[in-house]
Amino acid sequence: MQCSWRKLDDEWTCSLYGRVLSLKQDSDSLWYRSFKPSSVESSTLPTPPVSNATTQRATPDDDDTEALIHHYFNLEYNLSDLYEQWAASDPNFKKKAVQFAGIRIMRQDAWETLVSFICSSNNNIARISQMVEKLCINYGPFIGQLGDQKYYDFPEPSALTGTGVESHLRELGFGYRAKYIYQTANIVANQREPGWLNSLRNPEKPAFNEKPATPGSGAKGDESGYREAHEQLLALQGVGPKVADCVCLMGLGWGESVPVDTHVWQIAQRDYKFGKGKQKTLNKATYDAVGDHFRELWGKEAGWAQSVLFTANLRSFSDRLNPKTELHDQSTETLKVESKVEATQVKEEAEEDGIRVTTRISVKRELSEGEDTGPKANPSAFEPVPKKRRTRASRSRK
Repeated sequence: MQCSWRKLDDEWTCSLYGRVLSLKQDSDSLWYRSFKPSSVESSTLPTPPVSNATTQRATPDDDDTEALIHHYFNLEYNLSDLYEQWAASDPNFKKKAVQFAGIRIMRQDAWETLVSFICSSNNNIARISQMVEKLCINYGPFIGQLGDQKYYDFPEPSALTGTGVESHLRELGFGYRAKYIYQTANIVANQREPGWLNSLRNPEKPAFNEKPATPGSGAKGDESGYREAHEQLLALQGVGPKVADCVCLMGLGWGESVPVDTHVWQIAQRDYKFGKGKQKTLNKATYDAVGDHFRELWGKEAGWAQSVLFTANLRSFSDRLNPKTELHDQSTETLKVESKVEATQVKEEAEEDGIRVTTRISVKRELSEGEDTGPKANPSAFEPVPKKRRTRASRSRK
């Protein structure tokens, strides 16, 4: 699970699935380091190429960070293929998407996604992030500290069921959402079977470190499974059709889920001829009609395609939409560049002195200069994945 991402210099850092994950990107690679909670406080954030944290290096067998990154950012999909598929069926998408390559739906933890979108009601991104951060700090397990920044994981449902939780959340500024969070946590923790929320997942897109359902297991990977998950989420406090769709799309892996908010409704009216006759207002009937239209138009990953047009509709990106540059050749070229990056596979070779040599990769692990591979005396130190040294061999392969 994650709390808010923070940017420090050229790195983005957050707590995610019981570790602190730090990412940075160059022109062709995503670099990462992970810090696990067998730690004491470190005086400063380790800065490449030197780490001043006391470390106990994770072995390849117990370090699943690279797998987590692939899972979390949906990297198994070839994004240019998806864009080409959506563009072939929708001229409007083809026109807009050329300026918005690289948009992905993240595969997030279902419980945190649910609570985060309960917080999103009548709210803005800054305040939502603050609320999520307060939940982590006040109720989540402590992971560790890097420099002056403490990191916490997201609280489990049971952590939000105490008798004083609702009043405390109100004191923290959650307003009426405090009641919804408290009541929903009680439903999930005390009135549902363990694992109930993840049982609503798309069986083709399981939670991290779980395997996809096998054929014949009875799990519904078609649209009926999505409809059932959506309906069950509506029984929770503070969950309406849009929040349920957001959870289905981003937390449960249902790519056909299309959340319809005011932005998407504007897109539907302006570009897809909704808003006329009986469809002048956004009600349940028009909400369902918009979602069904986009599912028929874009297919199984309609929610992903919708997120691209949602981004294009934001005022902060309006300067990108220049019709004079929206040519077919440019669209093809942009997508091919994206495809080249996405198609690159992760390959590892044997190394000397504990240094992992990674070549031709899109996701890279960082190791520190002069890294000591032996165990450290302090068992509570962070376990960073420090900065990687590029060898002469790896440079020559570029």
